[in-house]
Amino acid sequence: MREKSYSLAVCSTLQSKLYDSDLYMSVEPQLETDMIPAVILMIIFWSTDLQAQSVSPPDLQAQSVSPPAQYSVRLVDGTTSCSGTVEVFYRGEWLGLCSEWWSMKVTKVLFRELDCGNVVSESRGPLAEDGRRGVRIFSRCRGHESSITQCDIIGGRGACNGRYYHHVTCSESVRLVDGAGLCSGRVEVKSDQSWASVCEADFDRQDAEVVCGELGCGAPAALQGGLYGGGEGQTSDKEFQCKGKESLLLDCDTSDRENNTCLPGNAVGLTCSEPDDVRLVGGGSRCAGVVERYDQGEWRTVGSDWNQRDVAAVVCRQLGCGSTVSVLPGNTTRGFGVSCSGSESSLRECSRSYDLSPGLTVICSDLLVQPDISLTDSMGGVSRGHQGPEVFRGYSFTITCSTQPQYTGGSFLLTFTGSNRTQTQPAVNHSAAFLFPAADDSHQGNYRCVYDNHVFSHNFSSESELLSLTVTASRLTAFIIIIVVVLLILLTAITTFYLYYMATMRKRREQCEQHGSSCQRQCHGDGLSELQS
Repeated sequence: MREKSYSLAVCSTLQSKLYDSDLYMSVEPQLETDMIPAVILMIIFWSTDLQAQSVSPPDLQAQSVSPPAQYSVRLVDGTTSCSGTVEVFYRGEWLGLCSEWWSMKVTKVLFRELDCGNVVSESRGPLAEDGRRGVRIFSRCRGHESSITQCDIIGGRGACNGRYYHHVTCSESVRLVDGAGLCSGRVEVKSDQSWASVCEADFDRQDAEVVCGELGCGAPAALQGGLYGGGEGQTSDKEFQCKGKESLLLDCDTSDRENNTCLPGNAVGLTCSEPDDVRLVGGGSRCAGVVERYDQGEWRTVGSDWNQRDVAAVVCRQLGCGSTVSVLPGNTTRGFGVSCSGSESSLRECSRSYDLSPGLTVICSDLLVQPDISLTDSMGGVSRGHQGPEVFRGYSFTITCSTQPQYTGGSFLLTFTGSNRTQTQPAVNHSAAFLFPAADDSHQGNYRCVYDNHVFSHNFSSESELLSLTVTASRLTAFIIIIVVVLLILLTAITTFYLYYMATMRKRREQCEQHGSSCQRQCHGDGLSELQS
């Protein structure tokens, strides 16, 4: 305090000397000599005072909180701790993330860092106000990193230029790990802030239905212990008792496991079908048309600028439509653009952008629906046997091939596996009938319909299921055989009875002859009475 007062006095003295012009002019040489030590002292005193002010008391230092690390992430304005708008801590402040492309691999790393489960959905968050600052990060994540900071990051702060922030939702208490995509993996549940595998004995199909629905996937397709690894860590001690209609696994009833052991390799693995959020429209088939994806309550057109073939491969795979036949660019749309590597199991695993992109028209190999095959007759010569339909020998029969009215034209090929015999007819009203005038043993075997059509400048074909046909004897022949068999059985019975009777009578007669004439009369009388009776 004394040093600070002295410095103020020095300043006051200097000011009085400087602003007294007469004195300044008369004592100018002496003033220059006097000012040097004064200025040095003033600088020393000011620096000492600033250092004293910058030192905080020990108790205040203990109360200070260190700021988050660079590129730390958080979710704000969400309904749960694992949903909301993504913010990144960049250069001392939290900024909305407004990069042009959003990668599902980045999303996986983000939720792993936040200790959340599987990705359920990702969409556009609130619209950034014009001029509002955000951070645009170009990050290359491989998907296995535990933090965004482990990815290759190129970041920069600037205006979002009217772009949208990213809004993401993830499951809180259940996840699938070590699977091939978002809808497959080993089941793990979160309990007491840690993740634990579920034993196969504690999990059934109704439990699987709840998990698949909670993760935004389709119906369960496979449920097996050890399918995606045995689970090396902790195992849950709860047995789930879901009814299949719950929206969350935590909503299901649970009970303590009776036998508190789970054998190695018995951690349950689950494969759900892909979500029904992608479709092809305007192509006359579920496997051809413009690509659309259900997003934020409506169907939006999907486009791509460069890797269109890879996007088409993912679409055909997700729809179960085989492989890609052709990809045609469409009109530029305000839906959203996607970028795929071609190996993803569903379109939502690809990177996405809401910029203008040319739409895509995709044609898959399984364009035609599976045709139907049926057997009919006009003479009553077809019946249903234990091994399938039967045709009586000598009767006519007809095999009909038909398909749904997708496209006009085309033809049906009827193949017979019993020989190299084939027949071809044009499709009239989407069907064709193959007549066989008289069935014989050579017609017995397996038949299949193959529908061929030339559509979208390509040849497509689709096969029906096998029809197994048996040729048997006719009804009249079978009836005659039955009558003959019955008559033979009756004749055999009568003959047997007659021979038995004759042998019995011969034996009695011989006995009477041995005992004299009176016995013979009695034997003859008994025989006569038996014959009369």
